[in-house]
Amino acid sequence: MGSHQQEPWLLENGKPRVLTKENRHGRSAHSMSSTSLRKKSSRTLVSKLPCATLRSILLNLQEVILGTKLSILIPAIPAAIIAECYGFGRPWIFILSLLGLTPLAERVSFITEQVAFYTGPTVGGLLNATCGNVTELIIAIFALSSNKIAVVKYSLLGSILSNLLLVLGTSLLCGGIANLKVEQKYDRRQADVNSLMLLLGLLCYLLPMLFKYSGASAALTVDPSLHLSRASSIVMLIAYVVYIVFQLWTHRQLFEAEDEGEDGEDGEEEQAVIGLWSGIAWLVGMTVFIAVLSEYVVDTIEDASDSWGLSVSFLSIILLPIVGNAAEHAGAIIFAFKNKLDISLGVALGSATQIAMFVVPLCVIVAWIMGIDMDLNFNLLETGSLALAIIVTGFTLQDGTSHYMKGLVLLLCYIVIGACFFVQRTPFNSK
Repeated sequence: MGSHQQEPWLLENGKPRVLTKENRHGRSAHSMSSTSLRKKSSRTLVSKLPCATLRSILLNLQEVILGTKLSILIPAIPAAIIAECYGFGRPWIFILSLLGLTPLAERVSFITEQVAFYTGPTVGGLLNATCGNVTELIIAIFALSSNKIAVVKYSLLGSILSNLLLVLGTSLLCGGIANLKVEQKYDRRQADVNSLMLLLGLLCYLLPMLFKYSGASAALTVDPSLHLSRASSIVMLIAYVVYIVFQLWTHRQLFEAEDEGEDGEDGEEEQAVIGLWSGIAWLVGMTVFIAVLSEYVVDTIEDASDSWGLSVSFLSIILLPIVGNAAEHAGAIIFAFKNKLDISLGVALGSATQIAMFVVPLCVIVAWIMGIDMDLNFNLLETGSLALAIIVTGFTLQDGTSHYMKGLVLLLCYIVIGACFFVQRTPFNSK
């Protein structure tokens, strides 16, 4: 497409903004995963409109709303809002909100990548590092505001387990089957860094639980455990900041997504399709819709649990992460089929690390500010499941090679853990 066909806000010194080799490292495995779910739409009809303002608006709508293979789920967003306004069944509001969050999560990744064209790779990397799991963070904040601490813990724990066992396991399984005659290899160094971060997070989760069981009585350990959790959260946030510096500056070559030939069907460099201020406006608007749907999810999860006969722990740990993160999960599997395991590992391990070391401790700090007593004690069953998931994943990735058997074992571990929470019938409370 020639430069005369480009809108003025897409030009840089008279030329379209492109993703060059110099700023390519701003693309994380997370954004690469979402790229696999995007689709190009023809701009011929819209570009013929005489009004430049109307043309710009319609081009934006076309690229943002129709530029994803998940656009079929976008009608679930207004459907959830209408269902809430007219008092439809609460379980229907819950499932429609979940379905609506799926394309929104993928579109946020797309928008942050578009903004990175204008802000540069460092700011783009920071946007990916903070917005990569914005859905989980917003759901957690709304759950905290409703004092549903158990929902916060369950949903975040479920996201970590889902990334480590379901996403990684399915990716290795599908990639191994699709590449039976090829030895699959990946860079161990990135996996080692993420495994170390996850082990640090696990230590911070274990200590409040062990502290509780080692005390003389529950009354004597509640306050010290809470103080320990807040101190550990600050430590984890400091570690995550250093991890971001490590990832974006000092050792960024370990985290670069190798995407040669993936920019387009003809190997063309990728171009910006929306402007900077348009991207910022879309990012704000989508965050608002994510917040609205997240509030619906939190408000209706107990009603859905009662209606379907499923425990809140099962819905939060298993269903929420599977549906809410379906976009990046599908992208990771697609790249595994193409024998690009570094991207698949970057998605799974990167998201797990972000949730464990950033979202969870941030929720503890936010709860502290809100005057809510949230600690890092995930209880024995939940913490034990997390510990085993991290250990099994670490053993799976230790030699830098992969085959379908490794993926199958991880996937079976997830199924067993899911079955455990499916049969669990502990009464739900807000503590």
